[in-house]
Amino acid sequence: MNFLPNSAAARDIAHVMHSYTNQIAHRRKGPFIVTGGEGIYVHDENGKAYIDGLSGLWCASLGYSEEALIEAAIKQMRILPTYHTFQHKSSNPSIDLAEKIKEVLPVPMSKVFFANSGSEANDTLVKLIRYYNNALGRPLKKKVISRVQAYHGVTLVAASLTGLAVNHQDFDLPLEGILHAACPNYYHGGHEGESEEDYATRLADELDQMIVAEGPETVAAFIAEPVMGAGGALTPPATYFDKIQPVLKKHDVLFCVDEVICGFGRTGNMFACETYDLKPDTVTMAKALSAAYMPISALAINDKMFEVIAAESDKVGTFAHGFTYSGHPVASAVALRAIELYEERDIVGHVRDIAPHFQERLHGFTDHPMIGTVTGVGLMGGIEYIADKAARTHFEPAGKVAAKVTEFAELRGLIARPMFERTVSAPPLIITHDEIDEMFDRYAKALDDTWVWVQAGGLEASGDGA
Repeated sequence: MNFLPNSAAARDIAHVMHSYTNQIAHRRKGPFIVTGGEGIYVHDENGKAYIDGLSGLWCASLGYSEEALIEAAIKQMRILPTYHTFQHKSSNPSIDLAEKIKEVLPVPMSKVFFANSGSEANDTLVKLIRYYNNALGRPLKKKVISRVQAYHGVTLVAASLTGLAVNHQDFDLPLEGILHAACPNYYHGGHEGESEEDYATRLADELDQMIVAEGPETVAAFIAEPVMGAGGALTPPATYFDKIQPVLKKHDVLFCVDEVICGFGRTGNMFACETYDLKPDTVTMAKALSAAYMPISALAINDKMFEVIAAESDKVGTFAHGFTYSGHPVASAVALRAIELYEERDIVGHVRDIAPHFQERLHGFTDHPMIGTVTGVGLMGGIEYIADKAARTHFEPAGKVAAKVTEFAELRGLIARPMFERTVSAPPLIITHDEIDEMFDRYAKALDDTWVWVQAGGLEASGDGA
């Protein structure tokens, strides 16, 4: 495609390196430039409105025009636009936010450490796990178990925790000491005649065997998303976490829950820990923490961990970790106001009220000839594309159908997100009953467009999918 000289598209291609983008294909395709937003909609440079079916990147929970968050940022900018948390320094917004996070978490925590992204929070977590076990005189107890298809970020450590091959390929990852247990995907992993509960028992037994084989004295932690977001909005099989948690306790392995996507209302509770009765030692959070209006993340740790870390920092002389923008006062003020809005407007109650309709529309696609399985909870869900329903095999070449659905969805005025063989959905939490219908009506048209394309031999004719 030819782009006008000095156009925004031409300048983007010339100067911007994009995340999760084929850099060569981008030169041909060019950028999708978002110029504004209101409610659950964003607008492109031509003024066309799109329903944002994934809240940006799972994060714009209050939509794109929340004046209360804008005012919170402006007010704090005028009071104290920036400061840090190094060497005993603090600011009122970071204090208030840490206190509020502890108040709304469903499990007791001791301290909250602030960072700027979910990746940084999970990277910090692994550093603290090492620090903690060194302080306890357990230098071998450092391995962290994640899961295949998990997503925990993209720093060297966080990308190692992430269980997706594309995040490891050519980055020389995962790093040593990061292991991956089986993905809890009942649709593809369950044996014939095996119930979800029996499947969960088998996975718990396999985790137990993995820890024993590695040596419990070497395994420090297990990290998990309550619902696997980038894995395709995979919900856990029935009783999965009920059976996993005792295995971790048996071997003195920390249970670390990644609430970066699920936290702050997405599953119909303030945290998915409540949805699935999880009792973690640590919780990482980001995204909806500030409704994405400012970059901020947090790691909450329990008293057991903190007191050991605190004593070691006294021994060393300092806790030598932190970021320039940890607890940034403007980001903290916006995040605090976001949590207040969730409470004042009973956003969790709203999600509970409309989630049944969302899930009904979502699961209504199960009988489509191209759909294999549908998973979801609250206001999130995933739809998987299958070429042969009996064999549960995907279309070839891999990923092309999901990418084509996304392409057709944009033409229909819906921003959807392909996740390998799936399309995932997680609209802003403020979405209404009628907007849910409009979103899924647009998706249905894109799905039918894709089915026509598949039947016409589009897969055989497709190139790089750019």
